[in-house]
Amino acid sequence: MIVKEVISEELLTLAEVKEILSRIVEERREQGLEVGYGFRKALHHADQFSQISGEKSRELINRLLELEKMKPVIAVRIADLLPQSRDEIRSIYAKEKYTLSNEELDQILDYVLETIE
Repeated sequence: MIVKEVISEELLTLAEVKEILSRIVEERREQGLEVGYGFRKALHHADQFSQISGEKSRELINRLLELEKMKPVIAVRIADLLPQSRDEIRSIYAKEKYTLSNEELDQILDYVLETIE
């Protein structure tokens, strides 16, 4: 497939990708169209590794973006990985030029744990 132009670009969590791909699969099946191998593999991957719903992951991202040292890319990564410890969050921030205080790490952990419950 050759892409002629990019119409729009948006950061999505794995859970949101799963919901979009599932919707497309249903539409194709209703139309009697085949779902390609690569498409099925992408859906399988998203299904296997997404841990929460797309709605919950977007809510988590919105809460995380309210924090001072939070970039959209990192918020999406946190929503995908759902870190369970300070060390896991530190590894997500490893390439950043700043470090987080224990209070900031705990705030992120609280948001993640509230989302999982």
